[in-house]
Amino acid sequence: MAGVDVVGALDMWDLAMATYRDNFPQTKLYKGRCESLHPKSIKKEIGRIDLLLASPECTSHTCAKGSSPRSEKSRATAFEVLRFARALRPRWIVVENVVHMRSWRRFNSWLRSLQELGYQTRLQVLNSADFGVPQTRRRLFITADLHGIPPLIKPAKTPRIPVAELIEGDNGFCFNPLQTQGRAKPTLARAQRAIRSLGSRQPFLIVYYGSDGAGGWQRIDRPLRTITTVDRFGYVRPTKNGHELRMLQVPELKAAMGFPAEHEISQGTRRDRIKLIGNAVCPPVIRAVIEALTAVSPSQL
Repeated sequence: MAGVDVVGALDMWDLAMATYRDNFPQTKLYKGRCESLHPKSIKKEIGRIDLLLASPECTSHTCAKGSSPRSEKSRATAFEVLRFARALRPRWIVVENVVHMRSWRRFNSWLRSLQELGYQTRLQVLNSADFGVPQTRRRLFITADLHGIPPLIKPAKTPRIPVAELIEGDNGFCFNPLQTQGRAKPTLARAQRAIRSLGSRQPFLIVYYGSDGAGGWQRIDRPLRTITTVDRFGYVRPTKNGHELRMLQVPELKAAMGFPAEHEISQGTRRDRIKLIGNAVCPPVIRAVIEALTAVSPSQL
């Protein structure tokens, strides 16, 4: 989408590798933890590169982890960016992570180490909803350039896209009555809050598992809230027999991430596919980042 050739990619999840292979069959894939790989050997195989894209582990940075213990080993995968940068020496580096990465006690040290390699850096928090994606997803992007200060990434000058535009109402997806035996009381409470606010004739979304600190529901005339790696959004609509509910489906969540229609996400179970989607970076956002970085004349490359 950004006009670059992806020559190498690494991951340790078989399903992610298979999905990547479906979409980029010519790309050299490396399986395993990044700590176990040798970037100098990789350089011999793929040659000189211009751009390194990295998403270090985020699970011990994110607030979604709640009060669960954090893993410093997980956070320290960010230092692998430095190891690969030393060996591959790309012109540009883009590091993506949750916003809370900035609160990591080693963050400033990590950033200084990147700068000591000769890179000038810029930090920005970008919201996917500002780039034509029907989802509110704030992420930290650290851009780095050997030749100068990276440009400011500017949002698209377009209206935000509501989640209503991607919900496939009667596309064969199975609905169940909202008021059904065994339905969890918190789920019904979230739905009742929505109905009290919107009235009984408006459809809406609920956060089916957990809560999001905003009442556990949202209107559909706004971008979807942040997609995670779990199946959490339910679509509720009124009928003459009462409200009915179904979960948002993989094609809808894929569209809410901004993936093009031709992008294949067909490996694994439904739960696997949702995890793949929730772990991803919104393509329109990273496209805007790369296009801004590479918007230079050929003589500057």
